[in-house]
Amino acid sequence: MFTNDKPYRDFADYLAARFHYKVQKISVNAGFTCPNRDGNKGRGGCTYCNNQSFSPGYGKPTKSITEQMADGVQFFSRKYPEMQYLAYFQSYTNTYDSLASLTEKYEEALSYPGVVGLIVGTRPDCMPKELLDYFEQLNKKTFLLIEYGVESTLNRSLERVNRQHSYEESAAMIRKTAERGIPVGAHMILGLPGESEEEILCHADRLSELPLTTLKLHQLQIIRYTAMAREYKLLPESFRLFAPEEYIDLCVSFAERLHPDIHIERFTSQSPKRLLIAPDWGMKNHEMTARIIKRFRERDTQQGRLCDIRA
Repeated sequence: MFTNDKPYRDFADYLAARFHYKVQKISVNAGFTCPNRDGNKGRGGCTYCNNQSFSPGYGKPTKSITEQMADGVQFFSRKYPEMQYLAYFQSYTNTYDSLASLTEKYEEALSYPGVVGLIVGTRPDCMPKELLDYFEQLNKKTFLLIEYGVESTLNRSLERVNRQHSYEESAAMIRKTAERGIPVGAHMILGLPGESEEEILCHADRLSELPLTTLKLHQLQIIRYTAMAREYKLLPESFRLFAPEEYIDLCVSFAERLHPDIHIERFTSQSPKRLLIAPDWGMKNHEMTARIIKRFRERDTQQGRLCDIRA
């Protein structure tokens, strides 16, 4: 059985095993762009992406990293004054710059009082060897987690949403990063257009073959001011947006096929109401997670029950 009596390996347990105090992620917008927006690989970005949908209110790119960390600490320390912090480089592609500029930004965040590590979100095609060398050394000195946007294991889906990289690139970079001893996370969207339920569940089989430490899942959301929103308006029949009960069962079935050593950080995401077109479930993330846990128990199952891979 997993710790905390949950039917899956929880990301909170992963942090608790490494820190003897509470830690909180503080999102940082370091002013990066993306090679899929600036013309290096494409224009317009991924069809589902509106960066405002996952950028917190306290993180403004007009502020320095130090100022954003101060805002975040002030926001969270009201409830837990003794808390420590992880600087989360979240917005856009956080390894897409010169090595000197990147390391300066990371070190600025790490130098802020109470910061005990970094989480860096990026694309699998934006991790040069020199930066991976830096991260390998940094990982020996502080907590580090690199998160890659994988989104799907089907190349036809990646092409449809204009990711401009393949699943094979994702798998190769996850392995290269893990070989350096660096904890690796992946991000997946469940329900991209054109994917059947069985194909979605097969993502769990393929991810289970990789040396992943963490996994973030969330439902496909149609966000305003995106290419996908325009596509949805023209061709709504080409999308399958899950009802809450359908998605709850999908998450449980997905976790059953997922390697039991992978820590699940989340099952859902909640975009701001002003940006969300569909599906609007009217639930907070923690409410949906509670219902997913309840469904695990109703089905008398747990993460990894149907996974054949055992490391």
